[in-house]
Amino acid sequence: MYKNIGLFVATALFSLTANAQSSLKTGSWNANLHREDGKKIVFNLAIEKEKGKTKLYVVNEPEKMLVDDVRQVKDSLFINMPLFESSFKLKIISKDSLSGTWVKKGSVKTNEMPFTASSRVPYRFAAAKGDAETQVQGKWKVDFQREGTTSPAIGNFKQEGNKVSGSILTPSGDYRFLSGIVTGDQLWISTFDGVYAMVFNATVTKDSLTNGKLYSGNAPVQNWSAKKDDNATLQANTNLRLKDGEDGTLNFSFKDLDGKQVSILDEKYKNKVVIIQILGSWCPNCIDETAYLTEFYDKNKDRGVEVIGLAYEYTTDAERTNYSLGKLVKRFNVKYPILVAPVALSDPKKTEKTLPQLTEISVFPSTIILDKSGKVSSITSDFYGPGTGEYYTKYTNEFEQKITKLLEEK
Repeated sequence: MYKNIGLFVATALFSLTANAQSSLKTGSWNANLHREDGKKIVFNLAIEKEKGKTKLYVVNEPEKMLVDDVRQVKDSLFINMPLFESSFKLKIISKDSLSGTWVKKGSVKTNEMPFTASSRVPYRFAAAKGDAETQVQGKWKVDFQREGTTSPAIGNFKQEGNKVSGSILTPSGDYRFLSGIVTGDQLWISTFDGVYAMVFNATVTKDSLTNGKLYSGNAPVQNWSAKKDDNATLQANTNLRLKDGEDGTLNFSFKDLDGKQVSILDEKYKNKVVIIQILGSWCPNCIDETAYLTEFYDKNKDRGVEVIGLAYEYTTDAERTNYSLGKLVKRFNVKYPILVAPVALSDPKKTEKTLPQLTEISVFPSTIILDKSGKVSSITSDFYGPGTGEYYTKYTNEFEQKITKLLEEK
């Protein structure tokens, strides 16, 4: 099963000079990305001492993401996030204060947001209205509103006292680990992982969430609302399938990160159950699926299971692509090959050029499972990560049952 991201790295996060170690306070830090409209995207950092070394984590309860690429030059810190093309350029203002910029590369341009952090405020959100007046624990039927249209989602939350954790699921994925509080009648939850940078706010009553606002990066504010519904369901995006008339056989050959050509027709994959992971290094849900598939593969490869990752990246620049995917491989110690699709993610004909037997790939991650005869057994785009609780458990249980059944077939 999925383990905390931090547990996948055996080495220390960062080891600064003695001066830096003494200048930064250990403990929980309140971190803020400052939007152009004055609103803040709030999350937590943790600076900890372990065996004499200073370590940095990005915290979204219950996840602690280890950050192990930190470089100090005098009073400046340069932090590369362990996943994604995401980094911080910071100045040490004092032992309990940092200031600078968050930088995230995109498919077309590089986005920047001002950043501050302080250990003087150890919590995530202030309980400005006191204790929670009501509970948000359970399932919620969520509606996001934008430009006159409504998009469905499900909120799945846990609450202890006024602390809240959980996630929001959409037809194409989830928002990973959300954490925050209910204070009075106000819900405040947020996440930051290097790509997702979000704060959700809403007014809470017994069975509804109203006046909801979603602040995501510097994107325009999005309205949302929800109704308590323990039976809420969500139709996952299932548009990816074999084209009519196809016999279920795939035929592809792409290079891995070392430049080696790998084909689905290679001897290695004959008479095996093969899982083809459609992913991108820019995709947060792909990160969670990679963590799961890596452990699943390590446990099941001797049973006749193989996994192939096929990555669609922002550009066809080999150096940029290998750097981003290399971070993913290193973080999870991925032992199955990750191949690089020779097209940009934005290419409208990317599926036709790479997997022409399929309809258009529009959801990441997507998973194709081949039976031992090499035929497509199933195609799904309904992976939900560990932040979603029971949905993740349900997905992994059904996935493992499906693989076992295929392995038992003669």
